[in-house]
Amino acid sequence: MRAVAIIGVGSHPTGRFHDRPLKALAYPAIWGALEDAGVTPADIGVAYVGNSLAGLLTGQEGVRGQVVLQHSGLNGLPIVNVENACASAATALRGAWLEVASGAVDVALAVGVEKMNVGDSARTIGALSAVSELDLSEMGMQFTASYAIHPKVNLKSRMRDYGWTAADFAKPAVKNSFNGSLNPLAQHQRRLTIEEVVQSRIVVDPLTLLMCSSISDGAAAAVLCAAELAPRFTSKTPIRIASCVLQSGVYRLPGDARPDSATTSAFAAYEKAGVSPEDLQAIELHDAMAPAELMLYERLGLCAEGEGPRLIDERVTTLDGRVPVNPSGGLCSRGHPVGATGLLQICELVWQMRGEAGTRQIVPRPHVTMAQNQGGLLLGQDSAAYAVTILTD
Repeated sequence: MRAVAIIGVGSHPTGRFHDRPLKALAYPAIWGALEDAGVTPADIGVAYVGNSLAGLLTGQEGVRGQVVLQHSGLNGLPIVNVENACASAATALRGAWLEVASGAVDVALAVGVEKMNVGDSARTIGALSAVSELDLSEMGMQFTASYAIHPKVNLKSRMRDYGWTAADFAKPAVKNSFNGSLNPLAQHQRRLTIEEVVQSRIVVDPLTLLMCSSISDGAAAAVLCAAELAPRFTSKTPIRIASCVLQSGVYRLPGDARPDSATTSAFAAYEKAGVSPEDLQAIELHDAMAPAELMLYERLGLCAEGEGPRLIDERVTTLDGRVPVNPSGGLCSRGHPVGATGLLQICELVWQMRGEAGTRQIVPRPHVTMAQNQGGLLLGQDSAAYAVTILTD
């Protein structure tokens, strides 16, 4: 397997763009990545295009990637459509990485794009519910409810067992709103207080509105090439993909003592990259609901169980901390266009590692970073897909 580097990234701002179809969202991300990488369409050997909901929300099925890339001026090359819930873009990245690492092509493009604002929020919520095992969605189970009552992330049990409070659940949202306020591409750029988050409307007790990611439109793209070929295209620092892990959820009966799949995927990525949690200098993780960030601290090996709030209190994971988490603002502030999120995370980490993140730039510039992404919901208590990518320079 050849070493693979990311040599260009691009992103469309995340937010509500009622007048822009899927292809219009993807265009600036794709061409931003091509220009950043110094490549032309003729250089691209294959493209992987991630999208989760367009079939349900826009009616476009089967050839979403071909439609998107045709209108971006990329024609004739092999195009692979990827649908894998919130991990669609991360899965597209993995496909492009494997193409280059195997030697099948020298340069590959990964794209993630999602159009969620279609004029009917109930329809969008219905589509999101469908990205769960049907037995769950038919019972009315939606992601917010799963975070509130799911055996692995039961928030009420966290309050009982560890003394967590509503204010603790709000802390990631407040931290990430500060980061998002510095990100011109973020959907929400307003700094929040603990009181604002806790006192916002209850969605599913104890989750409030400002603890939850929003319905979002957006797109992101990355150009990958064989690491030894990077100087041919760009003088910018190539960012190496040290590991790129994809796992599916595991069926678990009540009382199953096996490690959570977020843990197994993260530690598989550490092993393949030859690093440990202590080596990480920045992380973009899947905070679809703010309290999930606290529990992912545990599962990524950053702290012991129940200690998540302490990392924020002690400023370990803040923008000026030892290992900043979600410098982009994360899903709650930057936005969560589900089929694009995995590559939005990659864009942020590449900008941070190059020193190009503007007023939210991590100092000193990070050299080892992680993107953690997951999506879908299974009856067996796991998410359906888990994706972890570790980057080094």
